[in-house]
Amino acid sequence: MGTVGHEVVLRADRIAAGGDAIAREPDGRIVFVSGAIPGEVVRARIEQSKSDFAKARVVEVIEPVAARVVPPCAYASPTPGRLACGGCSWQHISPEHQVELKRELVADAMRRVGGFTAEHVAHTVRSGAALPSDRFRTTVRVAPDPQGRLGFRAARRNEVVPVDDCLVAHPALTELLGSVRVPGATEVVLRVGRGTGERLVRWEGPGTPSGVPADVEIGDDAAVHELVHGRLLRVSARSFFQSSVEAAEALVDAVLEAAGESVNGPVVDAYGGVGLFSAAVGADTEVTVVEISESSVADARVNLAGRPAHVVAAPVERWHPTPARLVIADPARRGLEPAAVAVLVGTGCERFVLVSCDAAAAARDTKSLVAAGFEHERSVVLDPFPHTPHVEVVTALRRSS
Repeated sequence: MGTVGHEVVLRADRIAAGGDAIAREPDGRIVFVSGAIPGEVVRARIEQSKSDFAKARVVEVIEPVAARVVPPCAYASPTPGRLACGGCSWQHISPEHQVELKRELVADAMRRVGGFTAEHVAHTVRSGAALPSDRFRTTVRVAPDPQGRLGFRAARRNEVVPVDDCLVAHPALTELLGSVRVPGATEVVLRVGRGTGERLVRWEGPGTPSGVPADVEIGDDAAVHELVHGRLLRVSARSFFQSSVEAAEALVDAVLEAAGESVNGPVVDAYGGVGLFSAAVGADTEVTVVEISESSVADARVNLAGRPAHVVAAPVERWHPTPARLVIADPARRGLEPAAVAVLVGTGCERFVLVSCDAAAAARDTKSLVAAGFEHERSVVLDPFPHTPHVEVVTALRRSS
């Protein structure tokens, strides 16, 4: 059994939910290996050692698989005197194989956590031209180093790796990475509206940004506008929005397909954010948006003005359900709380579309909804976060007859 600092030769056999490959030591202990791809033989250094598992990092690839590539971003690899950026942990895997691994992650979670057999899980991975692999992110969260230079946390470290370019950031944000300084802040959000060119900077903690171009709004009250499916949406600095316009449009397409004719309403849009999905349904469809974020609620009211929409500022768990034909739920990474399942099922909806950004949460929530009287039709796996193990899963369910 390897101890911290010890190097071991391992064969990786499958991928774990967090993106590391899984291998086993001769005694059977599981090792989560960062930087390995299933099928490879690697030499790895143990970084954490427990009685039942260990974590390690690749120091040498002995037998690579065909999917291994040279990371396209220079910041992804450590160099003398500089740590590797921890933002894109899958740059050593070809984009095509990344998509396949994400499908496997969701399929495994559906079987292991949800208890669904293969015939209950139909996956369609959407990527390629619709979801680009670089220069796509219109929102990035960064942190300043002691000098105020912006960058990303190092892999498995708190130190900031300053960057003046980012492979996945929209070019309009790359300019801000190189010029903006916010010493003393704990986190900085950079956002651009791809369709409008509007930009903003928001920061947490003390300090005032410098080097901000004149066209960029700053602070909590800043906002940009984004064009999704022909609809202009206001997105404030404190509101959540998808990683890119392409991701938002792919999600909307998948949700509308899963909803079918039920999209004609009435519709409940739970955890509705700025109204992304509600804005995409028919202009005459009655919609209730339930959202807890104050800034997102304010945005949703602007984005849905003039439509038969009611925006409720409340936690889903405390909302009193109203009748609906369709429920769309896009909860945070941890998924649906049992109380939220009970509330949303209480709408009497005939169809339920679940949007999940975590494979295990998707499986767990789908299992809960099946137990509450729904049938699982299919799950669609989207790839809006290239070079990372993160996924979006859109699951279609219908009420059991």
